[in-house]
Amino acid sequence: MTARIFNSDGPIETPKRILVVVAHPDDIDFGVAGTVAVLTKAGSHVAYCLVTSGEAGEDDMTVSSEELSAMREAEQTAAAAEVGVTSLHWLRHADGMVEANLALRRDISRVIRIEKPDLVITQSPERNYDSVYGSHPDHTETAEAVLRAVYPDARNPRAFTSELLDAGFEPHAVPHVWINHTEPDVFVDISETFDAKMRALRSHHSQVAKRDEEFDLEKLMREWGERSSTAAVKRGVDHFAGGQLAESFRHLNTA
Repeated sequence: MTARIFNSDGPIETPKRILVVVAHPDDIDFGVAGTVAVLTKAGSHVAYCLVTSGEAGEDDMTVSSEELSAMREAEQTAAAAEVGVTSLHWLRHADGMVEANLALRRDISRVIRIEKPDLVITQSPERNYDSVYGSHPDHTETAEAVLRAVYPDARNPRAFTSELLDAGFEPHAVPHVWINHTEPDVFVDISETFDAKMRALRSHHSQVAKRDEEFDLEKLMREWGERSSTAAVKRGVDHFAGGQLAESFRHLNTA
């Protein structure tokens, strides 16, 4: 399968090595799992980096944080397999307390130096005033830390020298970043991978089972895909004029 990735100039080249960095288990699958499936089907290597294990994501206080962490890591591992991903890095920072501090920048930089991606995909560092859920502080802090790790930390041999360079983690410059949930200029056709996205999303039983009972989760995901497709058409990407489903990103040139 050729990855169908577009901007206003037409199809763009498929990246070969991708690292997706998010705050919580299930963030990837709500946001970009259709894109991940497109990339892995095209032969790209995709790795995940999870800043937390999601241990604050349950109101039932009879479940311990340790039990919830293990559950959510297992769910994310299963979800990743549904879209062709087997490389997962767990940073295990405290859920609900993520800060774009030096420790997180160092940890993300280490993963970047391990995976050496051509492209990093992450969340938005900007507050979304239309969605309090999309502006979870862990999301925005993670995204800000990612951008700081991409430039300058991961490429700078003098950044965290004793923890990274002296430990054998050679600098790596990431040339491209895609940010999810901002004004988009890159669009991925996920029409053929939407079912895989839904399987991945439903792997997060602890998070989505109740939501699926309350409302039609598949319908919601289709609405999001249609919204991104409409945005693509407005940007002059004629490929989506037929009503395909899309996931969308803001491209940053970080070479």
